[in-house]
Amino acid sequence: MHSTKLLETDLVTVWDVVCDGQCRHLSEEETSSNTCLVFPYRGVFMRHIGNDEAVAEASQVLFFNKGDIYRISHPVEGGDASISLNLPEVLLDELVPDVHRRAGERFGFNKQRLGIDARAQAQVALLRHSLVSRTAEPLEGEALALTLVRRSVGERTARPPTPGFSTQKLVNRAKLLLSSDLARRWTLSEIAKETGVSPVYLTQVFRKVEGMPLYRYQLRLRLARALDLLGSYDDLTELGLDLGFSSHSHFSSSFRQAYGRTPAEFQRFAGLR
Repeated sequence: MHSTKLLETDLVTVWDVVCDGQCRHLSEEETSSNTCLVFPYRGVFMRHIGNDEAVAEASQVLFFNKGDIYRISHPVEGGDASISLNLPEVLLDELVPDVHRRAGERFGFNKQRLGIDARAQAQVALLRHSLVSRTAEPLEGEALALTLVRRSVGERTARPPTPGFSTQKLVNRAKLLLSSDLARRWTLSEIAKETGVSPVYLTQVFRKVEGMPLYRYQLRLRLARALDLLGSYDDLTELGLDLGFSSHSHFSSSFRQAYGRTPAEFQRFAGLR
């Protein structure tokens, strides 16, 4: 088995776990070191907890509770690959509906697995490809991961309040924070700490008020600044990096998606070069 860490922040760690599936019989007992959600995206394997068995394939999410003892088998040849999301239990406690939780003070899932729909499957692919290609910054990666959790387990019944004075003030604080340093690779934890609320609440309120996630708002700020600076830069790669884009291709593709032209094409169109 080979595991690649795709993202690590205070909120979430994302692993890409690939197994060759050579072991067809039951594995030795293993113990979950963390509570996590596992999304198979290739192949199939089985997880055994006592007499309970779960088939792990791309239409399911598997739940691993910290301390659970389990075994793995690979009845089908070809190996398997999965995305694993490790989140703090305090965050899962805020995200996961009661119907999927064990009774008791400490958070735990009350089932081995849950079916996911096509939108969640697409979200798994989007998260994996964005992180592998490094086009997603930590803020976007965290947002994609939290969206995947919500789409897989459903929303909690509690909803953020109707936009009003207090929620608008919260959103405004987040906006000012993002505007203060366009190149900074913010995480949700950092923004939530600065605004004095939980990361989950912040993402819910911001999306409800602004109609877009935080990372999308940050992207718009950067692209608007790029428009302003196109006449001041000969090196467009440098411009993109100065604004916080991970590469020239990331900058160019984001710019073209927003404005219909690459930065170089826009320079020529506007008579800047």
